[in-house]
Amino acid sequence: MIEYKGASIKELYFQKIKEDSENKQHLVQHEFSPSEEETLKSIFLKPFDGTINTYEFTHSVDLDLNVLYQLTRKIESEGSLKDTAAGIVSHLNTSSRHPNIKEGELFIVKFSEVIFGGTSFDGLGIFKIEKKDAFLETPDWTKEPTLLFKEGIGEKKLDKACLILFTEDPYTVLAYDNNSNEAVYWKNDFINLDFKKDHINDTNHFLQMTKTYITDQMPEEFEVSKTEQIDLLNKSIKYFKEAETFDKGEFELSVFGQEDEAINSFRFFDKQYQEEMDIDLSDNFQIASNSVKKQARIFKSVLKLDKNFHVYIHGNRELIERGEEPDGRKFYKIYYDNES
Repeated sequence: MIEYKGASIKELYFQKIKEDSENKQHLVQHEFSPSEEETLKSIFLKPFDGTINTYEFTHSVDLDLNVLYQLTRKIESEGSLKDTAAGIVSHLNTSSRHPNIKEGELFIVKFSEVIFGGTSFDGLGIFKIEKKDAFLETPDWTKEPTLLFKEGIGEKKLDKACLILFTEDPYTVLAYDNNSNEAVYWKNDFINLDFKKDHINDTNHFLQMTKTYITDQMPEEFEVSKTEQIDLLNKSIKYFKEAETFDKGEFELSVFGQEDEAINSFRFFDKQYQEEMDIDLSDNFQIASNSVKKQARIFKSVLKLDKNFHVYIHGNRELIERGEEPDGRKFYKIYYDNES
């Protein structure tokens, strides 16, 4: 999703978040050694490699009433966290009134030269750590050797994070919440976000919708075998891997051929899916290749036969035939040229 090897940390603000919101102690740092900066970038930015959706700020009444959006605009215009970080902490405390919300430690970081979509942007990262990693510190051999067991922050995915990139309006927000089952305040109340209308989300949502249709909806409407479903999934992901731009009509012909009933069924399901998910998918868009690589993992091409065999089907489904013995036992016949 992003490239951060050449990024820089311009400013870091750190504060303990307690139930007692009156805690005023904080740390601000502007300069880091190269090794320190690389460690911090790995901790804070690497987890966004796994995100597949982009978001933007929203508000039910008026975007200008979104507190974090206004604070972010101030940071972008002034270029410093000096007078704004305390406002972010205050907004987090105001958003965090649920009894299940944990104490933690908050990092607010100003970045420069984060690459997104091939373009360099400044950005703001906000990270909340609720659970620390346990680690072992080796002894100081110049003194009496003693093993020290400590807790700290490592490269494991952080509990809650968002990265706001200063793209052209609207800002692009990347966000995740590892403990979303406990409370939804991070995305809904603190950030207040919604899916961004861009080619990344069009790619993600269309692939997710297609998979749901083929695996769940098609068997309810048509007689379709597991091998046929896998073949359709393979055709779907193949189209997205090979094409640079998406054309809905071209995609339907590539996957379903001239089967008008299947195409009409797919279009009806697509319309319902968008209404239920409250999204608006374009019929034509640039394909986000990185999203396709991540989504391809959920397009299973495995045919499971009882507990004895897993057959991986990656290509021509005509090379596999399904049959049944007179005694009721089912079988598959597979044709191939080479064995390895």
